[in-house]
Amino acid sequence: MSANPLITQIQRFSVNDGPGFRTNVFLKGCNMHCIWCHNPETIKPYPELFWRKMLCVQCGHCMDACPRDAINPPIDPEEARADDSTYQKIIREDCDLCMKCVDACMNDALEIVGKELTVDEVLDEVEQDGIFYDNSGGGMNISGGEPMAHPEFTAKLLEGARARGISSCLDTNGNCKWEVLEPLLKNVDIVLYDLKHLDSAEHKKMTGVGNELILENLKRLSEIKQPVWLRIVCIPDYSDSLEYHEMVVEFLKTLPNPPERIDLLPFHNWCEMKYKQLGIDWVFADTQAMEPSLMRPALELYKEAGFNATIGGSGFE
Repeated sequence: MSANPLITQIQRFSVNDGPGFRTNVFLKGCNMHCIWCHNPETIKPYPELFWRKMLCVQCGHCMDACPRDAINPPIDPEEARADDSTYQKIIREDCDLCMKCVDACMNDALEIVGKELTVDEVLDEVEQDGIFYDNSGGGMNISGGEPMAHPEFTAKLLEGARARGISSCLDTNGNCKWEVLEPLLKNVDIVLYDLKHLDSAEHKKMTGVGNELILENLKRLSEIKQPVWLRIVCIPDYSDSLEYHEMVVEFLKTLPNPPERIDLLPFHNWCEMKYKQLGIDWVFADTQAMEPSLMRPALELYKEAGFNATIGGSGFE
């Protein structure tokens, strides 16, 4: 296992995750397991395999290369690519992630998810867009996965970005001890803070952990007047009702200082293909993406309470 966390992606020109043009650095590994997770490839801390069925010609080279018989025999490519196909190339329970199949694939149908980069290698790529940050007020976001699952690496990224004159946002679920989070804040301009659910039992049911640390850290961030953009996920039949958002508004009124901004994030299913490429049955596969306009009544609740709020981080009205 690498001493550094793996990176799944460095996504450039993001515009909905903080001010200006931003570059998102996605760390692999998370301390929560949200069942709706839109970045499932970032949950586990070790390398994984994507199988892209549309690129697979069913040549069988990967099966020949696999030392554990963890590859299913080829079938007709069109049958495998069909929308209703249940065929999976990799027998996940037998795979030890040796990645020999990736080396054998000539069509990029198999891809390793997660690569090791040093802090300087990450920052060198982030710095390439410095002119866009300067002109737009943008910078780097550290995301995931969960950056606070890798506090030492995250701290070095933030320190390095500060030294290079790059503004930084920390995108976190807040599920960590304050003693771990607080030292990083001196190099953080804005904390993008997730609020999954106010009720700890509901939170644990859907994420695997309670929310006590998360709410306490949010209060502490408010007490020290740390700029926070609060991101409230809106999941069907879980956190999308007007009654629920009324409770959130009342909770936020108890904070010493309000969040600088609140973004309501409607559920979407654009990540469904990632689950299929990982061979995971997603419980929300048949759930339709939420129409952003459905969140307008909730948006008005926050605005009427005096909060600066958006839908989807886009200023939707």
